[in-house]
Amino acid sequence: MKPFLRQTLDRQLLRLHELDALLSAADVVSNLTRFRTLTKEHADASVLAEQYNRLTSREADLASAQSMLLEAKSDLEMTELAEEEITAAKGDIAQLDEALQLMLIPKDPDDARAAFIEIRAGTGGDESALFAGDLFRMYTRFAERNRWQTEVISESASELGGYKEVVLRIDGATDAQGVGVYGKLRFESGGHRVQRVPVTETQGRIHTSACTVAVLPEPDEAVAIQINPADLRIDTYRASGAGGQHINKTDSAVRITHIPTGIVAECQDDRSQHRNKAKAMQVLSARIVEKDRSEQAAKDAAMRKGLIGSGDRSDRIRTYNFPQGRLTDHRINLTLYKLLAIMEGDLEDVVTALQVARGAELLAELESASPG
Repeated sequence: MKPFLRQTLDRQLLRLHELDALLSAADVVSNLTRFRTLTKEHADASVLAEQYNRLTSREADLASAQSMLLEAKSDLEMTELAEEEITAAKGDIAQLDEALQLMLIPKDPDDARAAFIEIRAGTGGDESALFAGDLFRMYTRFAERNRWQTEVISESASELGGYKEVVLRIDGATDAQGVGVYGKLRFESGGHRVQRVPVTETQGRIHTSACTVAVLPEPDEAVAIQINPADLRIDTYRASGAGGQHINKTDSAVRITHIPTGIVAECQDDRSQHRNKAKAMQVLSARIVEKDRSEQAAKDAAMRKGLIGSGDRSDRIRTYNFPQGRLTDHRINLTLYKLLAIMEGDLEDVVTALQVARGAELLAELESASPG
């Protein structure tokens, strides 16, 4: 284990002792908000301390076994026992080391949240819209594999199929590390390029077209409440497209414009105007929060360009080459030759590789910021 990680863990143990004292203080117990915050921090620090204590215990076992091996000399039985313990201890230490590194990576509070995925056709006309439909299918299939729930918030279908634009909400349980839908899919934001022979191509030529994807965390209700109602213009209209006769006979679709920023969100998926308005407000809140985040990310990128990038839609992050059956993620130089499986929702290898790369970035930042 790197020295800076051990120093960080030692500081966490000291912090745990501080939290033990704080949680018994009368002024903290009487302040419910602070008590809850400190209780959560104490729970996280306790899990970290337990793993760290297991690591130091196994390190002591390893040192003891190595000493026993030196003393065993010609005692074959003792030598065998010592070697077995050394092998077992080294395996446990490697696992605990990896687990502790993951636990030390700074957590983004948004990672556990539901997400809105916005897919927009870009250059390439009808073929781009068809590719947007393919991406929509890919993400919904990935959601099914994870037993997540999906909901179409708004859609603008293309004449030949696919979408000019579609907004999808995905929600589901978090994993053992507390990572949910947004944490898994956040690195999908950016430009997605496809290379293939379009269905409209009569001479078999390969075309290149593109879509943009934006993944936004669903903000909590407190963020939505902060939007000034006076800054909103709300329009209702008749929904278009599929949905049966009823949806086209009433002004159930809702479009909300945030006047100061010009950001627009709409929803026509539900028959209820009230529910459509609530969903559109959620998307609007997410877009306003994302605008602020993007502006901050742009400032940060001016000082340091991260490997994964800012998530800006202008970033070309990935190429889907159908003739070669190849997917390439340009940010981490990942190439996989199983494109058809990926388009059917087998995204786990891609998602995991991006998370590992981001974790390495964050650990490097942690090391550079550590004292000494």
